[in-house]
Formats: sequence, structure tokens, C-alpha cells
Amino acid sequence: MLELRGIKKSFGRIEVLHGIDLTVRAGEVHALLGENGAGKSTLMKILCGILKPNEGTIRIDGELRQFADYDQAIEAGIGIVFQEFSLIPHMNAVENMFLAREIRGPLRLLDRRAMRMRAGEVMARLGVEVPLGVPVNRLSVAQQQFVEIAKALLLDARILVLDEPTATLTPSETEHLFKVMRELRRQGVAVVFISHHLEEIFEICDRITVLRDGQFVAECAVSEIDNDRLVEMMVGRRLEQNFPPKPARDANAPLMLAVEAIQLKKGGPVSRFQLRRGEILGFAGLVGSGRTETVLAMLGAHSAARCELEIDGRKARLSGPDEALAQGIGLLPESRKEQGLITSFSILQNISLNNYGKYRRNHWFIDRKREVAATEAAMGQVRVKAQGPHARVDTLSGGNQQKVVIARWLNHQMKVLIFDEPTRGIDVGAKAEIYTLMRAFAAEGHGIIMISSELPEVIGMSDRVCVFRSGAIVATVEGEAINAEQIMTFATTGRVEHVD
Repeated sequence: MLELRGIKKSFGRIEVLHGIDLTVRAGEVHALLGENGAGKSTLMKILCGILKPNEGTIRIDGELRQFADYDQAIEAGIGIVFQEFSLIPHMNAVENMFLAREIRGPLRLLDRRAMRMRAGEVMARLGVEVPLGVPVNRLSVAQQQFVEIAKALLLDARILVLDEPTATLTPSETEHLFKVMRELRRQGVAVVFISHHLEEIFEICDRITVLRDGQFVAECAVSEIDNDRLVEMMVGRRLEQNFPPKPARDANAPLMLAVEAIQLKKGGPVSRFQLRRGEILGFAGLVGSGRTETVLAMLGAHSAARCELEIDGRKARLSGPDEALAQGIGLLPESRKEQGLITSFSILQNISLNNYGKYRRNHWFIDRKREVAATEAAMGQVRVKAQGPHARVDTLSGGNQQKVVIARWLNHQMKVLIFDEPTRGIDVGAKAEIYTLMRAFAAEGHGIIMISSELPEVIGMSDRVCVFRSGAIVATVEGEAINAEQIMTFATTGRVEHVD
């Protein structure tokens, strides 16, 4: 159904795609894999008419096609769900799904009833419930993702591109999506599936195309390859282990944080936990279990009925992230592009944010040479791949953007770092580098709180794990008890203590 041959693309003098081939058959789910920056999204934007190739051809059903814009690609039966949401926040789900494709009745008036009915049918096909009349900025991230997918399905696409569609979904929501994909496959739709979760590739995909550094590496059937070989093809080397070894835990290490009580709502459950020097403390639980809200309450960025904590043995009450910063506590938020970075700024500007005081000269001026030197040192420490400190952050891959956030906090010399979903949307090679950075940070005597929805990550990285359910910690496990069965048992059946 789809054939791309010899696709080349350059931005200025930099060639990012070096003659890529991709063939996708009708009625198959085809995985497009590679590290961040390998060229997957660029290739798909060329397919959808958003970017123009410098060389190469696109054929659909054997017919040579050229798309001047995205609308022409849509008319040809191509739909794409982007990794970054393209929803208008203050419009509701129905309005977003039918944007520029509204159903109109007599006198060209909007037929809102017909649109709502059609939107409901598509959501039923997905097997999810989403409030259709609510502005999308009031929906959860997972619900927004399903609005994006429903928007593409409304186009009756014959070729559907899903770019990291499961990155924000729970396991049950992912399984719903896979059911839809299997039905689309049965109907003869060609699906291009981009994901960094390799277990999903083996579960849902038929064939695989691997890219590396903008070059075609291989194409093969899923049945012909295993996980280790696939990783080696993606990163160009064999990763001996996904996680760095855990050091022996020092149960008597000094306390950095002692949270005596956090109660998100009056009368609700109470959380208590401690973080020791050199420790990585994992926060596990289902989506909506209160992990992020508890951390934000501790930092004074989320309302709480009660918040009692000690920092380095002294009682403290943080009124906001700025005070947490002054106390040496930094947060790497779940949404790095919306909350962790100003993507239109340079790497230098992002790393220097909130920290210009260290570069002051004569109280008024910034010592630019000192700022550049410090930025380059921080970039080198976390191995940011970029043309230099003045490169814009939105030109970087997801893994390198996450490294910029880490570099900022290292530049601030934080004592405690809180990682919220540290490797979401990041390829396996970059994940391994970030895990190594986290373990090195802890080995230097700092502390880490890691919030993650990926159980292998929680198990492989955490020295202890706090398990959340219904808005509070229900158990803390360590040693051999850090396993999937134990964590999921507490996450799904654990009881919480309610305090008036």
C-alpha cells in the first residue's frame, strides 16, 4: 500500500535523512524504530506533506504521489497522531475532533448533534469514555491522547501513523488501543507504529523497519528477531544491561528529607516517607494514585490539607518551587516541554534559568564567558548532543532535552532531584545514559525521588519503593520485595489510613 524510496532531507547544510526506504503492506502493523533523533518523525512528516523531501519518491497503491501540504495527504487517506498533542486547549473534544472538518446542516450552520453522535461512535470504537463537552485542558493526559487518536480515525484513514501513542496511557488503555489496531488491521488499514516500548512491538507489530542516525538499517519480520538484536540494531552497540548495578544500601545514611505527614485532602489518607543520602526512592502506583500530587504538595506547588516535613533535620514548610530551589530541591516534571523547558530558548538560556545570580559581575552585568563555560561544562557532564550551547532546545531529540533539564539542576548544585517519569518518550540508548546519570548523582551523596509508571524502571533503579493507592502511600518495599507482583498487589489492593 505504501512505498517510500530513497527519501533524503536536509535542514540547511545538515542532512538528517540519508536515503530512507520504507514499505508498508495493507492490513499490517509496521513498527518504525530508532533512537531519538534517528529520523522517524521527520520521515513521517514527509509522508504527511508537512515537510518536503530533497530527494526520493512516495507511492500509494503503486501510484506516485506528491503532497503540497497535510490536507492533500489526508485526502489520499493518510492520518497521523503526533507525539506532541495538536489540540486547542479551550475547545472541547468534539470541537477538536471536527476542527476544519465540521458537519454542517441547512444554511451552513454547524450540526452539533451530528458531530457529537459521530464523536461518540468513534470513542465507543476505542472502548474509552471521554467527556465530550469538556475543554480538553481539563481532561487527563490519557484522555487527550484518545481524543487525538479519535480525531485521526474520523478521517477513515487507509494509512494511519501512530507516533508514540502509548507514552501516556495506562496498561489497560494501551490494551484498548491495541484492540482497535487489530480491528484496523483486519479491515486492511496499514498502520505505522512508532514506540520506544519494545515489548509493545513484539505484541502488536508484524514487521519492523529500523533507522539509525538518519539511515536505513534493516527491515525484518517481528518473528525473525529478538529484543537484544533489535536494541543492537537501534543503537549500533549491544547494551549489556539496562540498569546500572545497585550499591549496597546504607540504612544509617543521613536523612535528607523526612516527610512526617502529607494529606492532600481534609479527612483523606496520609503519606509518610523518608529519603536518605545516596538513595534512589521510587514512587510507584497506577495513574491517578497521587504520586505527583504528593510531591507537588511537598514543594508547595499543590494545595494540601496537611504538610509536615524536615529537610536535613530541620522542620520546613515550602511555600513554592522557588523556596524548594533555595533549599536545594529540584523537580524534573513529567511534561518536560511544557513545564521543564522553554523550547524556543537556547540550551544556554535554559540551563541558566533561575541561576543568573552566579554569573553576576558588579551586581548589574552578566559575565557571559563564565555563563558559556559553565553551560558547556554541564552539557559535557550529561553528554548533551548538540551543535553548541546556543542551539535551540526544540531542535534536540527528546533524550537530549531531558539531559538539558538535568544539566540545569546540576548547574544549580541541587541536593535532591525529583524525576517525574524520567524516561517517557526516550529511546533505549538515551534511557541507559539517564539511568547512569541518576545513579552517579546518588553516588555523589545526593538523593533522588523517582516517579515512574514503568515497573521495570521502578524495579531496576529503586533502592526502596513507596507504593501509592487512592492518594497516599500504602506500603514501602525494599530488597527482594521490590518485584512486580508485590508492587502491583499493593497498588491495586492496598489499604490506606484515613485521618480526620
